[in-house]
Amino acid sequence: MKLNSTISGIATALSVVLASTAFAADEYNVNNGFTLTGNPLGMHGVDPVSMFQDMKPAQGNATFTSEHDGVDYYFASADAQAKFDAGPSDHLPQFGGFCAFGVFVGKKLDGDVRYADIVDGKLYLFVNSAIFDKYLEDKEAVLTGAKDKWSDIVNTPVGEL
Repeated sequence: MKLNSTISGIATALSVVLASTAFAADEYNVNNGFTLTGNPLGMHGVDPVSMFQDMKPAQGNATFTSEHDGVDYYFASADAQAKFDAGPSDHLPQFGGFCAFGVFVGKKLDGDVRYADIVDGKLYLFVNSAIFDKYLEDKEAVLTGAKDKWSDIVNTPVGEL
């Protein structure tokens, strides 16, 4: 009886982890694989708080890990982690970390912190320098269009777009 209860508990926990991972994979740009907690890793391990400090991305450290909405984020310091924990949505990239221009055209492309912009306190990532330059031609149109498109594609798997 105790073994059945243990197996049932493990199965339930596993289904919750897998369900949140599947959900996260649709809404968030995450690395393949998982962190030690079983969650996918957001922003390729770059500290999201660092992006708001003169746009200088800092590599996070697994020692400082916080989970938000089924995704783990690494931080360069305990201070950065505490800032994130106090307001995750203030530090996370828009569109789940996917390229804002990609979302504008209805795709979920990898967002790269090397090509980023902060507009009205919001972080936007882009896939490469050519796309970033295209975005700079008309920031407002791209961001407005991406915001309009996001609700249509947020839960669509990357491979279906």
